[in-house]
Amino acid sequence: MPADLPKRILIGRALRSDKLGETLLSKRIALPVFASDALSSVAYAPEEILLTLSIAGASAIHFSWQIGVVVAIVMLAVVASYRQNVHAYPSGGGDYEVATVNHGPNSGLVVASALMVDYVLTVAVSTTSGVANVVSAVPALRGHEMLLSVVLVVVLMGMNLRGVRESGSAFAVPTYAFMVGVIGMVGYGVIRHYGFGQDMPAESSAFHLEATPGNDSLAGFAMVFLLLKAFSSGCAALTGVEAISNGVPAFRKPKSKNAATTLLLMATIAVVMFMGIIWLARLTGVQMAEEPAEQLVGAGAGYHQKTALAQISEAVFSNFTPGFYFIAAVTGLILVLAANTAFNGFPVLGSILAQDRYLPRQLHTRGDRLAFSNGIIVLAGVAILFIVAFNADPTRLIQLYIVGVFVSFNMSQSGMIRHWTRHLKTETDPKQRAHMQRSRAINAFGLVMTMAVLIVVLVTKITHAWVAIALMVVLFVMMKAIRRHYDRVSAELVAAEEPDDVVLPTRVHAVVLVSKLHKPALRALAYARLARAHTLEAVTVNVDPADTAALRAEWDERGIEVPLKVLDSPYREITGPVLDYVKNLRRSSPRDVVSVYIPEYVVGHWYEHLLHNQSALRLKGRLLFKPGVMVTSVPWQLESSERRKSQKEWSAPGAVRRGEPRHRPTAGASAAPGTPGADGSNGNDTTAPHA
Repeated sequence: MPADLPKRILIGRALRSDKLGETLLSKRIALPVFASDALSSVAYAPEEILLTLSIAGASAIHFSWQIGVVVAIVMLAVVASYRQNVHAYPSGGGDYEVATVNHGPNSGLVVASALMVDYVLTVAVSTTSGVANVVSAVPALRGHEMLLSVVLVVVLMGMNLRGVRESGSAFAVPTYAFMVGVIGMVGYGVIRHYGFGQDMPAESSAFHLEATPGNDSLAGFAMVFLLLKAFSSGCAALTGVEAISNGVPAFRKPKSKNAATTLLLMATIAVVMFMGIIWLARLTGVQMAEEPAEQLVGAGAGYHQKTALAQISEAVFSNFTPGFYFIAAVTGLILVLAANTAFNGFPVLGSILAQDRYLPRQLHTRGDRLAFSNGIIVLAGVAILFIVAFNADPTRLIQLYIVGVFVSFNMSQSGMIRHWTRHLKTETDPKQRAHMQRSRAINAFGLVMTMAVLIVVLVTKITHAWVAIALMVVLFVMMKAIRRHYDRVSAELVAAEEPDDVVLPTRVHAVVLVSKLHKPALRALAYARLARAHTLEAVTVNVDPADTAALRAEWDERGIEVPLKVLDSPYREITGPVLDYVKNLRRSSPRDVVSVYIPEYVVGHWYEHLLHNQSALRLKGRLLFKPGVMVTSVPWQLESSERRKSQKEWSAPGAVRRGEPRHRPTAGASAAPGTPGADGSNGNDTTAPHA
């Protein structure tokens, strides 16, 4: 059985690098992949408006549709602006690239910090909201929201590790089903209300909504503040609209055109669904309250408040129960799968930042399925931390959510204005100038809209927003520190114009560590002699005098020409004497390099590691930090190791001697990473007194 069989079952077979083009997305698949977040937010954004307005009681609920119209206008303005972005910057850097090019690296890092916080919260909010909707339809699951949310994040991580195209295909059906379900529900509500004159009262319409205690009469400035807060909560519907501009490279050619078309489709569908749900909420008389037991008179102490969308669908489909369960199912699915937008956006952004040396380079590496696997895993892990920290409460998580989104919106729009202004200075073609001026006007209008929303968000939600702002500051400082580290390392490692002593040592002093004369030690001695160092000696540590005497006797009996050096160890410790000896060699000849050869054997089963000491691992770890010291592992594969098994199966008689490896050892490494016993924790190292 192949060693990586479980991995292949989970994520599929590895793809060649030249198959990257096969993972690109058509508009049909790109819409559910990149727009699922923006489309799904219409499931909870209207509810956030109703919850905020409930503070003032029933008198404020009638403002919901006006707030919805303003939110829709802002969404259309932002989408129109991002259509300019995808044409001007099709490389996939999105807001980060726009801000970096037009405002400088620091502004780019501000946007990157905001986007990363946004992506993490997208996963947390989407999964917890999806679970909340499912629990509304299946009350038996109440109390298990956190566990369900964490499991869903892990499942999404696994699906995305299989690759963007496969995850997109899997998510397409639920996303389109959600669109059909919600638009169909709105249409069915229109037919019942206007066609047949039927009433569709929601479950909570029979209750009387009272203002929160202490806020019985909100007027003047307080009422304006409340409406602004409701508007900022409703702007959660805009989350995710930037994902397409960050994912342009994932589209098929023509990339920019397909991305812009997908943006327009997303905006049109999202606005229709958003306004339809708000209209149905007013028509059915849905009452939402942050404190149902106190505000909903007549509900009773044991009343469990369902989500707004669940109440609406239950009312509209009161004469068609399958419709209610269909909406509940597809809403739960789309809210969970909306996290896929972040799973596609975060790894790409992480890869770009890693390429710019602001994040660890591992995030720039593609996995077996040509996805940025490390970024996917990091995103899932941090999102789970948020879910646990906020007890899987979507309402609390949403309050942190909007700040990062609108910070990136503002930086992007102002950057695009600079972009068009810069190009207008050199453009002479009247047609192109007219196009640029129109694009700049669109971005300017988008900036006014997003700036107004950001100010409202900061004013009305500062008690929650400070957490997101603090996270952005931490990420900004961390990325600056990572860049300084990489710059410092690059400057330190740059090759000098003239050869110097650091790169070209005067002599090499080879040291082979042995404990007894078995096959691994003899191979290490032979390999070290082939390297033809200036001096060569074997070193053993005198832990047991009897063993040391036996080694000396066998050494002389075999007539080995390499001198044997015995290091005393009164405290029976191995690593310390070896380090001291190497340090003394370096001190006596600072311009020489000491090459240490460590013979070790590789076992094939995890439990065999428990039966052997780990002196080789400790020695390698300590020696790697010594300047002027090179460490070479010389592995010997035991019969239990997979490598030895494969050699025995494939060795032809007379071609390779039984038990001998096919490849010569490689300096600086033992077995390849990922093979049994090759992770650094090899079996017995021969510097130990006993195997």
